Amino acid sequence: MEKNHLISIMNRGEGISVEFKSSRSKLNKDVFDSVCAFLNRHGGHLFLGIEDDGTICGVDDDAVYPIINSFITTANNSQKLFPPFYLSPEIFEIDHKKIIYVHVPESSQVHNTAGKIFDRNDDGDLNVTDNSTHIARLYLRKQTTYSENTIFPFATLEDLRSDLIARVKIRAKNENGGSHPWFEMTDKELLLSAQLFKKDLQTGKEGLTLAAILIFGKDETILNALPHYKTDAILRRKKIDRYDDRDDIRTNLIESHERLMAFVAKYLPDPFFLEDNVRVSLRNKIFREAIGNILIHREYSHAFPAKMIIEPNQVVFENANRPHGHGLIDPKAFTPFPKNPIIARLFKEIGFADELGSGVRNLFKYTAIYSQNGNPQLIEDDIFKIIIPVTEQVTEQVTAQATAQATEQVTEQVTEQVTAQATEQVTAQATEQVTAQATAQATEQVTEQVTAQATEQATEQATEQVTAQATEQVTAQVTEQATEQATEQVTEQATEQVTEQVTAQVTEQATEQVIEQAAEQVILNYCMIPRTTKEIMDFARLKHREHFRSEILKPLLEKKLLFMTIPEKPNSPKQKYYSNKK
Repeated sequence: MEKNHLISIMNRGEGISVEFKSSRSKLNKDVFDSVCAFLNRHGGHLFLGIEDDGTICGVDDDAVYPIINSFITTANNSQKLFPPFYLSPEIFEIDHKKIIYVHVPESSQVHNTAGKIFDRNDDGDLNVTDNSTHIARLYLRKQTTYSENTIFPFATLEDLRSDLIARVKIRAKNENGGSHPWFEMTDKELLLSAQLFKKDLQTGKEGLTLAAILIFGKDETILNALPHYKTDAILRRKKIDRYDDRDDIRTNLIESHERLMAFVAKYLPDPFFLEDNVRVSLRNKIFREAIGNILIHREYSHAFPAKMIIEPNQVVFENANRPHGHGLIDPKAFTPFPKNPIIARLFKEIGFADELGSGVRNLFKYTAIYSQNGNPQLIEDDIFKIIIPVTEQVTEQVTAQATAQATEQVTEQVTEQVTAQATEQVTAQATEQVTAQATAQATEQVTEQVTAQATEQATEQATEQVTAQATEQVTAQVTEQATEQATEQVTEQATEQVTEQVTAQVTEQATEQVIEQAAEQVILNYCMIPRTTKEIMDFARLKHREHFRSEILKPLLEKKLLFMTIPEKPNSPKQKYYSNKK
């Protein structure tokens, strides 16, 4: 949630979708009455640290994390909130006071707190526990609205893929700062917490839901539950009446997401773009949201297949829909409505989707950059459509602009930062030591001895000073050039040539090889004590994380010059790197 958007919600005051609680030192007793009411109605925004009249009182600094821990624990306690529901509180500072914000989505189930059922209206939280007619309407609305709630009483854990459940646990942990309740749960406990296993209180049926089967099911299980289920990825640029390439996807939603993103990466460009001096993938920002939409908000009871069609000038997404309006969606007046909130919530926890509503804002924001002021179209109807403009001309222009921007910023950093270090640490050492020795040897023993002696001595010194790669290049070039020219130029040019050759080699290769070697040496020296990624980048004065990881960190790990402190968890937020350099 962006701070400005948060403030705009606060300024509306309390209402059917906004609730304020003071909670200065501990949770108010009625906090979960509001949570339960939001879950049962259309969702809402819960603010802790604000009085009923909108005055910001703030949460005491020493109470912030105890309150958050208490909130999360209670939300996952089936005796306090049933069915349990995982919620993610966020901390914001406004007017130098801390508040805690919780977005509560609409649930596809009817919840109760401490045995009481609450609904939401303009006056606040309404206890409807004793109103059987009202409760019946709640259940009926949930069941007819959300096909993801369909229960399959004879489906078991054996019909699901345990490896996918394990992947979800790890992704949820990594996406939430290295900690998530799901990571410590058994498979059955996770399914209960994520509302993927439920009991119908009207019929008594219980079991895995359609959502559980779609997310974690084996392929044959999914097709048994939904024979018409499939998602089409189509490339249609030359063969307009047919297709140039196609991926017919009939697997779980997690791997469907990955295959659709891979199809996009295969056929659509990803121009270089910096946001706040950090590399941002425009392609991923845009198409993660669009792909998430056809998987999350699709009406699965409808036989219409979801489609992603890449055309010459646009990309079109289509999926079956239970519309809550008709026509073109205006992002400024857009009110998000979850079509499959259980699937949406799980996708958000593993980083496959943004918070409800913010994804649409990002879609418009980044498409305008990607397509040079072009805007996506979102059309609400029985078949929901997203149309994203993509043209060759736009791609070239965006790429040119991004390249210029990258050249200006990256070149300056590499040239100024790494070249300075390379000049001091490599050029001086290589020129002074290698040149002196190679020159003396070439002058006296150009024909017979230069190869053996230069190789032996260069190898010994380059191991500690330049790296093995520099040794091979310097030795090979000195040997080859000195030998070929020995007959004609031994007397006049031996000293001059060897000196010029070594110096030229070091200078010419500074931007391509020596700079990288210098950076490696600096980093290896610095990492004699284990260091985090941020510490290494700060020390080397590098700002572009993706470039650092792919061009510097990854090669060092592959060469076994750097090592992970936690090799079994490469993506751990506590990961550090160290060298064996003595």
